[in-house]
Amino acid sequence: MSLKRQIAHNTTIQIVGKVISTFLGLIAVALMTRHLGAEKFGWYVTATSYLQFIGILIDFGFTVTISNMLAEPEFDKTKLLNTTFTWRFFSALLFYLIAPLVILFFPYGREIKIGVAILSLSFFCTALNQVFIGYYRTKLQLFVVSISEIVGRIILVIGIWLLVNQQQGFLPITMIVTIASFATTIYLWWPLRAIRFNFDKTISRALFIKIWPTALAVIFNTLYLQADRVILPLYRSQSEVGLYGAAYRVLDIVTQLEAIVMGILMPLITYAWSMKLVDEFKKRYQLGFDLLALLLFPMIVGIFVLAEPIMRFIAGPAFGGAGIMLKYLSLSIFGTCFGMIFGHVILAINKQRQALYVYVSDALLSLIGYFIFIPKYGWLGAVAVTIFSELYAGFWLTVLCIHYSKIVPKLITVLKITIASMLMGMLVQYLQPLALIPSILLGLITYTSLALGLKIVRKDTLREILNLSHIAEDVKV
Repeated sequence: MSLKRQIAHNTTIQIVGKVISTFLGLIAVALMTRHLGAEKFGWYVTATSYLQFIGILIDFGFTVTISNMLAEPEFDKTKLLNTTFTWRFFSALLFYLIAPLVILFFPYGREIKIGVAILSLSFFCTALNQVFIGYYRTKLQLFVVSISEIVGRIILVIGIWLLVNQQQGFLPITMIVTIASFATTIYLWWPLRAIRFNFDKTISRALFIKIWPTALAVIFNTLYLQADRVILPLYRSQSEVGLYGAAYRVLDIVTQLEAIVMGILMPLITYAWSMKLVDEFKKRYQLGFDLLALLLFPMIVGIFVLAEPIMRFIAGPAFGGAGIMLKYLSLSIFGTCFGMIFGHVILAINKQRQALYVYVSDALLSLIGYFIFIPKYGWLGAVAVTIFSELYAGFWLTVLCIHYSKIVPKLITVLKITIASMLMGMLVQYLQPLALIPSILLGLITYTSLALGLKIVRKDTLREILNLSHIAEDVKV
């Protein structure tokens, strides 16, 4: 099986799984927004944003670091998995026991604080999943990850639907969210049930040496990625927070897609660099760059053009006001695209320390910006600073990556993708007002035709990607 096919197969598995789980997730959000309304959905956004902030803050880069270390031949894989799981379990347990206590000092309502206590278990499960996903990524057993997420989403949708029919409120919904997360973790954990607590000193030392620059980067990364959703509720109404949070739910779908692609490519890029396979490193580096652009650029344009009908379709008429928020937030994806690919490559070539100043400076500038502009301009100030912070990080990570790898990615494919995306966007915009689904289908057909016409994707490559008859073969990394 060729490298393209290997990557395409595993990408296809996760993309198909992600499409299904995202569809189920959107149903869950649609049920919640329509049932709770903007204000009470704002409660949910406030509670989950606070815990997401804690979660990313204590992420420490576990998923990418574990994938990276498992791709290297230095340590016994079982001992490595057990040791990383042990550190993840106890560090997450500590922080998620403290999180419900810290929230008591925030000027949030009683229901939000109780919701945080309930949802803490959900985010604790998510933290454990980082270790399991890192393992399954390296083994390229991504069907396990996809199925686990789908199982959790099915439980979530059914649970919320039952609660909506029974006219239950905010707190019972947080309980269903937690139950769904717990089910996902059990599904991931069960095939690895032999996993046990173990503190291997040698592996722990190597883990901390490798992870601390990433951990610091993630901590500062959190400050500019999540701080807006924690700061906004301090100055604005829960209704505005609900609209802003609903727009971000759509944006998170794009971010997840970025993470999927780079999660698949990360072990391959790391292995090529560690084995000094320069040509292979260049190919995988370029593949990641082109693939993210191929997927994300048309999505950015499509979201920008169709933001308001997207929000009305997903969250209901009451959330139409979130369309303008989503429209401007979509511009930040350009920055996250470059930040995602070049940030992962920097990790693969072990230049995390050199990238720290980017995250530190971005976090400081963004925090200052949030506290200046959110009190004065509300969501608009939050969006403006978000766009700045993503573009700032993306630009400087690109510069650093090129400097240390000595490889400049070729831009001809990205230029063609940009042209195809803009032409698609202009056509869809010209035909408005048009129903959302026909608009999306028209955009998809137009972009695919342009991609083939401009030879962004060749027909023979498409045939190879679509021919998945030999899907059982593993990638040797």
